[in-house]
Amino acid sequence: MALSLRFSRVTRVSDRFLLLSQQRGRHTGESLHSWSLLLVHNQSPCSIFSDRRVLSWPRPLPILVVTGGGYLGYQYYKRRSHWDERAPPSLASSRQVALYRSFPTRLVSRAWGRLNGLDLPTWLRKPIYSLYIWTFGVNMQEAAVEDLHHYKNLGEFFRRRLKPAVRPVCAASCLTSPADGRILHFGRVKNSEVEQVKGVTYSLENFLGPQMSCSDGKTLLSGPQVSDQTVSSTSSFRDHLMSSPASDLFHVVVYLAPGDYHCFHSPTDWKVGLRRHFPGSLMSVNPGVARWVKELFCLNERVVLSGQWQHGFFSLTAVGATNVGSIRVYFDQELQTNTPRYRKGSFYDHSYVSLGDQVKRPEGEEGMESLDRGVVLQKGQPVGEFNLGSTIVLLFEAPKNFTFCLQPGQRIRVGEGLGSL
Repeated sequence: MALSLRFSRVTRVSDRFLLLSQQRGRHTGESLHSWSLLLVHNQSPCSIFSDRRVLSWPRPLPILVVTGGGYLGYQYYKRRSHWDERAPPSLASSRQVALYRSFPTRLVSRAWGRLNGLDLPTWLRKPIYSLYIWTFGVNMQEAAVEDLHHYKNLGEFFRRRLKPAVRPVCAASCLTSPADGRILHFGRVKNSEVEQVKGVTYSLENFLGPQMSCSDGKTLLSGPQVSDQTVSSTSSFRDHLMSSPASDLFHVVVYLAPGDYHCFHSPTDWKVGLRRHFPGSLMSVNPGVARWVKELFCLNERVVLSGQWQHGFFSLTAVGATNVGSIRVYFDQELQTNTPRYRKGSFYDHSYVSLGDQVKRPEGEEGMESLDRGVVLQKGQPVGEFNLGSTIVLLFEAPKNFTFCLQPGQRIRVGEGLGSL
């Protein structure tokens, strides 16, 4: 009886071993030879599996990432299948948002950034880039260099330049698109609340940060080092941004998908006085998540460029996202985003108002000047770039008769008109 039990045990283990051997591409003859040696030396077959575990004990972090990501993915596609713009959005609870923010998206984004900087072998570049082009629908005919072997790494491919003629700037419009992408939302700012998508708002003050009133009467979102008086808390944050009661405050959100052109340009002629950097989370900013997470743009890392244009206050904000921790502004070499450590709720100001000649013109960029009142940008001029797709938010003061020539969800490209007076 004992002998039959042992033989049955050996048979089961041998079947398992043969299956593993076949999966690893070994020949059956070699496996039987190994087993014959074991039986001759009277060794137990179970000792093969006693030295190492077939399935090691899983670590908690990968389980959290995989299960949480699967849950969020399921929720996203479930909502997508029942998408209805007219229906009120189903917002995530505070617990769901906290779970999402607990994912190591900043660490993953830094790792992704380093991976993008690794040079690829010449023979591997075309297959990898071709797969990306096929997946995200990239139009390489618009690229200044169409030869895929020219791009040494993924980072160079993501930040590829375009041919000069493929993005003409609309001269008839006073405001043009800063980036290629899709219009997520646009309209007037009411009661200091901005809509990131229809029905989901975020606080204007939380997005731009504390506002200060300068001695010359202009609002520049400046910090204490260049301002002398804090705006009264009893006044509307929106009202103090505007320089004229005959004006109104408008906004437009452009979402850049991974396959879009990753650089952003100046949407008008204006003067940048301040850069404000908000470290934060790096959650996805795709329309499904923007419809699900309230104040998403206030939670994510972002860089706010604020200043003045011909009609008053103007700001351009580059919002980071998952795998898009790197936000670069060409005329600001000191800006560093997605750093390993940051203080929650903090922000960092950098004034261009009194820098004089310290702000240099990047090589190959024309029309960028540093004056005693800020950095002058011209319409259509390259301003910065993302490492991957993300979001641009424009907030600007304009006369009340300003009208958008847009439709929600429409595709738009750099230089195309956003509206007119």
